[in-house]
Amino acid sequence: MTNLKHYDVIVAPIITEKSTVLSEQNKVVFKVAPKASKPEIKAAVESLFGVKVTAVNTLVRKGKLKRFRGSLGRQSDVKRAVVTLAEGQTIDVTTGL
Repeated sequence: MTNLKHYDVIVAPIITEKSTVLSEQNKVVFKVAPKASKPEIKAAVESLFGVKVTAVNTLVRKGKLKRFRGSLGRQSDVKRAVVTLAEGQTIDVTTGL
């Protein structure tokens, strides 16, 4: 049984050109909760997808300033996790959970 907390840690997969290139190196990119730690991310991916994780790298993309109808607004910060899978393991992020 998967823990409901794991669904709160991993928000969504990130599908971009760069993440598609990384998938060839057994890496998957996820948008994660801002307060999530590396051990929490590793446990969540292993239990939700049933794979073995070898490494987790995180980064925080700072929100940009954008104008909307003349007024200044700010996009929120986004925390991303680049999860490296063990050899031979794969996750198909296009199907969802």
